[in-house]
Amino acid sequence: MADAEGLTGGPYDVVTLFDCLHDMGDPTAAARAIRQRLAPDGTLMVVEPRAGDRVEDNLNPVGRLYYCASTTICTPASLSQPGRAALGAQAGESRLSAVLRAAGFGQVRRAAETPFNMVLEARP
Repeated sequence: MADAEGLTGGPYDVVTLFDCLHDMGDPTAAARAIRQRLAPDGTLMVVEPRAGDRVEDNLNPVGRLYYCASTTICTPASLSQPGRAALGAQAGESRLSAVLRAAGFGQVRRAAETPFNMVLEARP
């Protein structure tokens, strides 16, 4: 575990983030640090809560649970860190993809999903 400034090593073929990008104070800086340490053909796998991009897409039992968790856990965690992005558990694929692209990833796609999670693949 490391913050964006403390990440060392590489080049890595695969880096994984499980249910944490939305909790970070500066997710773009963290993803950028990972991108800088990936091999030229490396992959970042991001597992995040499966959330729609619009509020009305999340008005279902799982979405309601995620909004509760986001309000009490995810958003306060992010706000307590430098950057204070406050993406929350309902960031949605569009917002998460924008963070990854801003960090230098040229390709971002949803590789898999379950009723609870989505898996995004980010490549240079």
